[in-house]
Amino acid sequence: MPTAPRARRLPGLVLFLCMSFASSAAAPVRLVQPTGRIEGRVRDARGVALGGARVQLVGTALSALTDSSGSYRLAAVPTGPATLRATLARYQSVQRTVTVQSGAVATLDFTLSPTVDAGRELAGRPEPIAPTSQAAGSRKSLDWASGVTPTAELNRAPALLQAIPAYPEPWRSQQEPGNTESYTAIDENRFLTAVAHPLSTFSIDVDAASYSNVRRFLAQGTLPPKDAVRLEELVNYFPYGYADETGRHPFAVNTEVGPCPWAPAHRLVRIGLQARRVATRDLPPSNLVFLIDVSGSMLSPDKLPLVQQAFRALVRELRPEDHVAIVVYAGAAGLVLPATSGAEKATILDAIDRLQAGGSTAGGAGLRLAYDVAREHFDAEGNNRVILATDGDFNVGVSSDAEMVRLVEQRREEGTFLTVLGFGSGNLKDSKMEQMADKGNGHYAYIDSFREARKVFVQEFGATLFTVAKDVKIQVELNPARVHSYRLLGYENRLLAREDFADDRKDAGDLGAGHAVTALYEVVPAGGDEVASSGDSLTYQQVTVRPAARRSAELLTLRLRYKDPHGTTSRLLETPVIDRGRAEASQDMRFASAVGEFALLLRDSEHKGRASYEQVLALARGARGADPEGYRAEFIGMVETARTLGGGAPAE
Repeated sequence: MPTAPRARRLPGLVLFLCMSFASSAAAPVRLVQPTGRIEGRVRDARGVALGGARVQLVGTALSALTDSSGSYRLAAVPTGPATLRATLARYQSVQRTVTVQSGAVATLDFTLSPTVDAGRELAGRPEPIAPTSQAAGSRKSLDWASGVTPTAELNRAPALLQAIPAYPEPWRSQQEPGNTESYTAIDENRFLTAVAHPLSTFSIDVDAASYSNVRRFLAQGTLPPKDAVRLEELVNYFPYGYADETGRHPFAVNTEVGPCPWAPAHRLVRIGLQARRVATRDLPPSNLVFLIDVSGSMLSPDKLPLVQQAFRALVRELRPEDHVAIVVYAGAAGLVLPATSGAEKATILDAIDRLQAGGSTAGGAGLRLAYDVAREHFDAEGNNRVILATDGDFNVGVSSDAEMVRLVEQRREEGTFLTVLGFGSGNLKDSKMEQMADKGNGHYAYIDSFREARKVFVQEFGATLFTVAKDVKIQVELNPARVHSYRLLGYENRLLAREDFADDRKDAGDLGAGHAVTALYEVVPAGGDEVASSGDSLTYQQVTVRPAARRSAELLTLRLRYKDPHGTTSRLLETPVIDRGRAEASQDMRFASAVGEFALLLRDSEHKGRASYEQVLALARGARGADPEGYRAEFIGMVETARTLGGGAPAE
C-alpha cells in the first residue's frame, strides 16, 4: 500500500515544551523554555568505565543509564544551573552541578568510590544459614539447623534476610557492562484480504506494562526501542467509558466504527470489552504470596525500595479474610512471613520494611517455594495468586524459559495464578516476564513510580487480582462484500490459529474485575459491488461470496469465547458490527486512535501512513475529556517529549 512521506523530523536543537497537565483547550500561544544537553562519563577511582550507572537531573524524572563505555547523555535539559546525581549499586552516589546554556552541550563527568565491600558488610554477623525451599504441605518457614519454628523465627526477620548470602557469580562481573534489557521481536501484522483470510483470531491482552516502560524511556530523555512498544498495551493503559451492563455474562461488548486518522480512505473498528465492576467488599477472599527478588541487582532506588512502596499500598487494601505470605529469593529462597491475615497489617508491613538486597538470583527456587506456599493455603472458593516482583534477572539454579513455563502452566491448572511486576532498568527482562504472566493466567505490569503502583494495586485492585473470565478469545469474520482488506493493530504475540478459537484446551488471556480490553482493526473498504480476488490461483477450489453477504450492511461478525474462572468449557457470544459511515468518532475512540497512532510513530511502522506527532496531539487534546486521574494529560506530555526528541524509532 502507498504510504505518505515520513513524518517531518524537528531540528536537533528545539525548545522543550513545558509538560504541564494543561487542558485540551490550549492557548494559541505557549511559553517555551530554552534547553541544552549534558553529556559525560562515569568512572571509578582507577578510571575504569562504569556501565549501568544512573545519572539523574535532581528534582525531575529526567535520567539516563551509562553504556559500556560509561557514557551518558541527557537531552532537553532546561538552561541554567543543573544538579545531577550519579548512582550505582555498591558505589557511593555523587552529586555535581553544571550550567546549561541554550542549544549547547555541557560536559559533566563523575568519579564514584565503592562502598563497603560485600565481605565487610557480612563481617560481625552470625554465621548465616541459607534458607531452603520446603516440600509441599510443610508448615516450616525455613530448614533452620536449630529447628526454630516460623513464629519464633519471625522475630529475627532482619537476621533471616541477612542470612541470604551474596554469592559471587564467576561468569558475571559485579557491574555488568552495558544494557542487557531484552524484548521479544515484534513482526507487525500486515494487511490481509477478506476473501483469502476471512477470519482473524487472537487472545485478549490486559497488560499495560509497555506503556509505563515507554514512559520511563521518555522520562530518561530517550526514545524506546521499537520492540518495547506493544501497541495494544499502550491503548489498553487507559480507562474508557464502556458500558458494563453485562447481564448473564461477566463482561459487556462495545463496538464502534469511525475514520482512521492516519489513512483517511480507511475505516477504524474498535472492539471494547468491559468486565463487570465488583466492589472490593464483595470480592472472594485472597490467598496471596508475595515473591520478592532481593538479589544484588535489586539494590537501586527504582527497584527494591519501589517494590516495598508498591506492596505497602497493596497491603493497605487487604481485608481480614485475605491472607499474605512473603517469599524472598537471592542466593537461595526462603519464606520470611507465613500466611498472615489482612487484619494484621502492621506485621505484614514490618516484614516488607525489613527486606534488604544482596546476592545472586535463584529465581527458579523462589518461584517453586512461592507456589508451594500458595498450595499449602489453597482456597478452593477464593483467589489464589503468586505476585512476583523482580527486574526479571533469573540467573542461578533452574531458570530456563522452558522449565519456568512448564512450572507456571502446571500450577495454573491447579488453580494458582501468577501476576508479574517488573521494576528498574538496565537489565529488565521484559520478554521473560511477559511470557510468565501470560502462561500463568495473570497480569504483567511495569512499575516505574509509586503513582503506577497505586494505579495497579489501589485503583485497579480488583482487575489486578480477581479474574472474572479466563481464556478469553476474539474471532472476527470480515464480510468480503464490505471489506477489501484489514489489519489487526497490535496483539502480534497473541495471535491464534482459526481452529484454536473453539479448542477449549488452548490457553488465552484472562479478564479481571473491572478491567477493560480494547482492540483496533484498520479496514480498507471494498470498492463498489466487486469483491476483491484472493490473489491466489487455486487448482481445486473457488472462493465465492454468498448473496446474503452482498445484501448485508454488516462489516463483520464478532465472536467471543470465555470460561468461568474455575470452568473448563467455554461459552460463545456473537454480535454483528455495522459501519454507519460516521465521519466523527466518539471521544474515547478518538483518544484510543491517538494512542494507536503514537505507537505507530514510535515503532516507525511501515503502516503509519500520514501519522504525525502534530496529529496525535490534536486528537488527544480534543479527546482528553474529564481525565480525573490525569492519565490522558500525562500522555499528551509524553507525545510532546517524543516529538522534541526527534520522533521516529531509534536505530536498532
